[in-house]
Amino acid sequence: MSNPGIYKTKLAGSVIPPYVLVAHGAQDGAVALATVATDALCGVTQELGADAVGDPVDVCKGGLPEIRLGGDVVRGDPLTSDTEGRAIKATVSGSRIIGFAEVSGAEDDIVPFLFAPGVLP
Repeated sequence: MSNPGIYKTKLAGSVIPPYVLVAHGAQDGAVALATVATDALCGVTQELGADAVGDPVDVCKGGLPEIRLGGDVVRGDPLTSDTEGRAIKATVSGSRIIGFAEVSGAEDDIVPFLFAPGVLP
C-alpha cells in the first residue's frame, strides 16, 4: 500500500525507529524522534530508521507515506506525535500536524496518510 513520496536524507540526532514522525534536529540537516504534539514535525521515516546518533536516515516529506499509530484513529483525522513518534489524533489547539489519516486503524497499525503539515487551530 506504500506510495512513492519525496525523500531527503538527514542525520539522526537520536535513535529513530521505522515508520515514526521526526522533527527538526538541533542543527541544520538533522532530525530527531518527535515526542510531543508541539514538536516542529518535518517528516516520517519509512522501512528504515536510524540505529545511532549521526546515522543517515531517509525522511519522507510528501506524498502518501505510511506511519505507525499510537492509538485509534479514523480516516480523515489530523495526525500529530505521541511520546514515541507514533501518530495519534490531534485534538489540542496549537498541535503540529503532519497530515491526515487515509484509513482507520488502531495502536501499532501501519497506515497511509496524506502528508499535509500544519498547525491545528
